[in-house]
Amino acid sequence: MLTVMLFLHVVGAVGMGIYAIMPFVVGRFKQLSGTAQEGLASGLILGGRLGQYSLVLQLLTGGYLISNSEMPDYTVAWMVTIIILFVAIGALTGIVQAPLKRIAASSVKGESASSSIARVQTLSSIIFVLFLVMIWLMQDPWIVTN
Repeated sequence: MLTVMLFLHVVGAVGMGIYAIMPFVVGRFKQLSGTAQEGLASGLILGGRLGQYSLVLQLLTGGYLISNSEMPDYTVAWMVTIIILFVAIGALTGIVQAPLKRIAASSVKGESASSSIARVQTLSSIIFVLFLVMIWLMQDPWIVTN
């Protein structure tokens, strides 16, 4: 069972990869026409939704792996830090969905979506940084006791 959970944990990490590319893809919004902006926004909405499902998968499988592994026990401080990062990433990925939907709606109407694009750029950059911190803490859990 441990092997299955580890596999699902890796699959979840790959699914969260949308957060690693989102800030770079969002930078292309201003270079696209209205129809292309709508398509990109729709794709990012779908990708963000998949990323959120992957985040939940990560939380569930990670909890199982921590509680059932034969590795050293993690400290409470490390676990609290990880949970705070999960909550922050989850909240921001939910918040970024609304401006993406506004971009898609604005592009259909032919209106400017520059304020929504700027908001998505900012939020996706913050999510990217939190995602990198999460990867770093998972790779090198500096608060692990022996």
